[in-house]
This record gives sequence, structure tokens and C-alpha cells, in this order.
Amino acid sequence: MTKTQYYTATSADGFIADQDNSLDWLFVVDRNGPDRFKEFFAGVGAMCMGATTYEWVLAHDQLLDHPEKWQAYYGDTPCWVFSHRDLPAIPGANLHFVSGDVAPVHDAMLAAAGAANVWLVGGGELVGRFADQGRLDEIIMGVTPVFLGGGAPLLPRRLLSSQVRLTRIVQDGQIAELTYELIHEPQGSDGV
Repeated sequence: MTKTQYYTATSADGFIADQDNSLDWLFVVDRNGPDRFKEFFAGVGAMCMGATTYEWVLAHDQLLDHPEKWQAYYGDTPCWVFSHRDLPAIPGANLHFVSGDVAPVHDAMLAAAGAANVWLVGGGELVGRFADQGRLDEIIMGVTPVFLGGGAPLLPRRLLSSQVRLTRIVQDGQIAELTYELIHEPQGSDGV
């Protein structure tokens, strides 16, 4: 069954990017297991990200000058980018620039993914909008031994233990990967 998954790395104090929206802190963390991202991405059929994430990846990997890097990472997987401003497109990438309500975009992503999963890349606020509408099934987060003291929050929403269930823990070097399933209330659970 298709899942909508938030797969991300976080500092131990709950930030997915530092105060300069950088992820450089993540790439110095020791890992020793198999390529967990490669394993995860093999099951992805569609993905989306926010403008800040897109701009960081664009600049960090110089994707306008080296669009082949996008292809190497993501192939032809369709990607929706949420933004309120015009952003440059990576040549040859299967990109859709959108804004507004996540519901119709999520429906399009599910259709594009087929039997594969949908990956919500980030940021946290965008993922929170999916969670608000009951359109997030799983959170997979690699918790790193880094304390940033501020930055972009992992998921700026209140989710209590009655709404999430820990389903998996994996150690990869200095990273603890935690998987949480979101518990969705069935429609009509109020007795109606």
C-alpha cells in the first residue's frame, strides 16, 4: 500500500536545517551501514519539497550548472516544489512548481507514484500542512548527535503519543533512525 513518508535527518534538538538553512552539519556525521537513502528511495514514486529546500539543493550541488547530478540522485521521479515565487528549473528534471493547498497536489503525487510511496522531503512546515490534512502516514527521521540550538524545526506541529506509534529503530553509526507511523482516526469516529 502506498505511504506518504517524511524521510529526513534531524539534529538531536529537533532541527532539520541550521539558522542559515544549511545542511552541511549533516554530512560530517559518521555512518557505517548500507546506504539507507538508496534503500528508501528505491520505493519512492513521487516527491515534493518546499522552496527553501529546493534552493539549498540547487545551490549546494550547483544543479543549474550540473543538472546531471539531479538525474543521478532522483532519476525521472516527478517532484513538486511548493513556492510563492518563481524559481529556476533544473534542465531535464521532472519538476512541477505549485503553491496553495496540499490536497490536490498530494492527489496528483499519489496518481504519479502508482504503487510506490510519496516522499515529503521537507521542510517541516510543508510536511506539517500534509499532517494537518491527514495526508502523512509515516515519519522516518535520522537523529544525529548534533545540537544546532536553532534553525528550521523538524515538524512544527503538536503530535501526541496517541497520534504516533514507534515502529522501527535502526542504528547507523552515530545516527539513530526512528520510524513513526501516524495513527489516523477513522472517518465518523465521533459516533455519527
